[in-house]
Amino acid sequence: QVQLVESGGGLVQPGGSLRLSCAASGSIFSIYAMGWYRQAPGKERELVATITSGGTTNYGDSVKGRFTISRDNAKNTVYLQMNSLKPEDTAVYYCNAHLRTYGRISYADYWGQGTQVTVSS
Repeated sequence: QVQLVESGGGLVQPGGSLRLSCAASGSIFSIYAMGWYRQAPGKERELVATITSGGTTNYGDSVKGRFTISRDNAKNTVYLQMNSLKPEDTAVYYCNAHLRTYGRISYADYWGQGTQVTVSS
């Protein structure tokens, strides 16, 4: 089927940077959008950033100006460059892809397994 494999999480000090990557593979016909969501303990999952195949981006208010999302359509890969990290950015970050697989006519959401980002001194 479809797999989303994330990498790049870890522990970083406040003010530091991390880069997340997510590669989609499998029986993929077309990807409309890819993005990142995060969930901190005791909180709901929230939007971090999304990017369409055409390059249109959307950011959550709390990360605007600090995070940058980009995408390599040829590799079905999305990246999240996170700068000026704050302790409140600590969460599990999930990759999302809105895509269509071979044999289906509709698009559906697929999720990665999540990668932990911890911002602490």
